[in-house]
Amino acid sequence: MNYEDQNFTDSEMLRARAEELLRTNQKTKNDPLPEFDEKRLLHELQVHQIELEMQNAELMMANETAESALKKYTMLYDFAPMGYFTLDEDGTISDLNFTAAEMLGDKRIALVESNFKLFISEASRSVFNTFFSKVFDGRGKESCEVNLGYDEHPLGRVYMEGILHGDEPRCLLSVVSLSFLE
Repeated sequence: MNYEDQNFTDSEMLRARAEELLRTNQKTKNDPLPEFDEKRLLHELQVHQIELEMQNAELMMANETAESALKKYTMLYDFAPMGYFTLDEDGTISDLNFTAAEMLGDKRIALVESNFKLFISEASRSVFNTFFSKVFDGRGKESCEVNLGYDEHPLGRVYMEGILHGDEPRCLLSVVSLSFLE
């Protein structure tokens, strides 16, 4: 039988070849398995099946735990009362939560891939640039106070802390509005 001419998936082809090899081996040996070996083999297969079922149950529990943790931390991140941003080295927003989007006055999806520096008021830009440079110099956690705003449109005063994170250096930035103090 020529398997290359047939349209088998890899697993089907592997099984067909294994069955053919088994038939070939049984023909050459031409002696049936003793009853003892058949019982032992059946026992081993049953034990293996139970082991697989137990592993499957453990994997399902681990998956449920992971999904629960993901949901919990997604809620914690997305609906935190402070703004969270992830910024690239040039200031591009790669991620942000809903509070951060609200602080910048736009929808979250519209702000991803925009440059955070555009939302720093002209008067605060030098303070922010110094802060941002220190963060990317890897000096640890840095902080500053700046005014957010663009095109003569003030958004409010904020306190921010940033730290460098990851193999591809990114700034994790937390931002708290100070407008309630005014």
